[in-house]
Amino acid sequence: MPPRTDERPTERRPGTSPTGRGRSGTAVRFTWVDIAVALAVLLLIYVVLRVGQGTTVNFSTEQHVRVDTDPARLPYDAARSLLRMFVALGASIVFTFVYAYAAAKSRRLERVLIPALDILQSVPVLAFLTVAVTGFIALFPGSMLGLECASIFAIFTSQAWNMTFGFYYSLTSLPRELDELSRSFAFTRWMRFWKVEVPSGMISLVWNGMLSFGGGWFFLVASEAISVNNQDYALPGVGSYAGAAIADGDLGKVGWAILTMAVMVIGVNFLFWRPLTAWAERYKNEQSEANETQRSYVLDFLRRSHWPQLLGRLLRPAREAVNRAGRVLGVDDKPLSVAPARQRAGDVVFGLLAGGLLVWGLVDLLGYLDDRAGLGVFGEPLLLGLATLARVVVLVAVATVVWVPIGVRIGFSPRLTRIAQPVVQVLASFPANFLFPLAVWFFLKVGLSINIGGILLMALGAQWYILFNAIAGAMAIPGDLREAMDDLGVTGRQRWKRLILPGIFPAYVTGGITASGGAWNASIVSEVVSFGGTTLTAVGLGAYISQATQDGDFPQLIAGVAVMSLYVVALNRLFWRRLYRMAETRYSL
Repeated sequence: MPPRTDERPTERRPGTSPTGRGRSGTAVRFTWVDIAVALAVLLLIYVVLRVGQGTTVNFSTEQHVRVDTDPARLPYDAARSLLRMFVALGASIVFTFVYAYAAAKSRRLERVLIPALDILQSVPVLAFLTVAVTGFIALFPGSMLGLECASIFAIFTSQAWNMTFGFYYSLTSLPRELDELSRSFAFTRWMRFWKVEVPSGMISLVWNGMLSFGGGWFFLVASEAISVNNQDYALPGVGSYAGAAIADGDLGKVGWAILTMAVMVIGVNFLFWRPLTAWAERYKNEQSEANETQRSYVLDFLRRSHWPQLLGRLLRPAREAVNRAGRVLGVDDKPLSVAPARQRAGDVVFGLLAGGLLVWGLVDLLGYLDDRAGLGVFGEPLLLGLATLARVVVLVAVATVVWVPIGVRIGFSPRLTRIAQPVVQVLASFPANFLFPLAVWFFLKVGLSINIGGILLMALGAQWYILFNAIAGAMAIPGDLREAMDDLGVTGRQRWKRLILPGIFPAYVTGGITASGGAWNASIVSEVVSFGGTTLTAVGLGAYISQATQDGDFPQLIAGVAVMSLYVVALNRLFWRRLYRMAETRYSL
């Protein structure tokens, strides 16, 4: 949807036009704000280039890279970690746009892509990393870039699935008036995507992006400590620094790593995510201006600069050329019409091809497992999966009861959002493995079984999806609807029934499905925890996969991952997907 026009105008000097030129048409004189913004951008470019030089140094698979745990190295390590995180975020955004759009616009592709996304979400990050390392090292032989790409790919797999699910829902639940607007103005499909569909899903995209970025922090240690040919390698970064400090038992250096992580998370939130969330509010679908809006000092400062207007003028010819080229994609007011017989024939051909590839892959996989361990290898993980399933169900239920009311309260109050956003971001981003030694001590002290305590550890990596989506859903509820409820005196249970639950339900479903998948993923590191010489192991599928990975038992590892994917897909198909359909048909704003 087009941005609201009731925003405060951008601050500018007297006698200048909105384009940054004077009334006489001459260029305006740059202010100190413009100079500060230009210097900040140049500094950022220098830091990226300077840090990026370390990603292309020579590397040999026979070379063992040891992590330097000197605290003076932490600023450089932090910059390396941030560079990986933002490169992975950029790749996740591109993947989200392409994958979600294909699934939302093609009925045939949707039947394959969405179940595939369920499976990808259920595959552990460490499993992706194991496969990626070999491929990227072969792609970039003799260069550290191979390990960097493998690390970025692992972070990408912790970010992309949640963002894709959220944007897919936004595309499938586009408000009817926006769809009619696009068709009545005969937008090209390119223009519809960038001027209607992306703005309509912007709030959800930003908040899910922020949460996914936090998921990347959660797996930072694993993505920076890489195993190649039975040897361990570590890339410079805060995650590998923390892992080395924990392995050395140096609590002082662990403290420095925790402090650095907190500074990074708060700094990224202040300089990047808070300006984005404040800017995204211009795309909120409401008829009246909100009483309170989110504010960002960084965004306000940037709005005082003339650079955005100047860049807009310079890039206008390129933007217009791209829009003209987008006409080849067709016009939105002419939906594609296919004869029923031809459509059925196409469905049959597509089904045969997709089904044939699936059957071929399954037969080949089962043949490999039958030769190595026998098909009975699936029996134990199927039973252990029931224990992990129980933990996932308890986690999602408790997180819903606890975090949905809190998320709604935060989302309805811009003031609370400004206060709570950095706090929640720090909590969601804090690597859980930092707390595992403390968790082992606590469980032994109070006599709590890891079979129950594992739920608490899984919650550290999964519950935030529900909270963030509850906040995003509450923020997306139009202010005029809330004001109408206030005028009618609708409060308490009726307000939740008539406004809040229907308003946040679509976002909650997105959070629930990603929290469920994230809990399965987190079970691998939460059902086996160690401290010193003490190791606590829970009964569950996550512990089974962790043990198979440690032993190098590939048949058991494949069986465990396959069973986990089966549980996740079945749960999504039988429960979460039905809620998705309900959200599309009954609760779309």
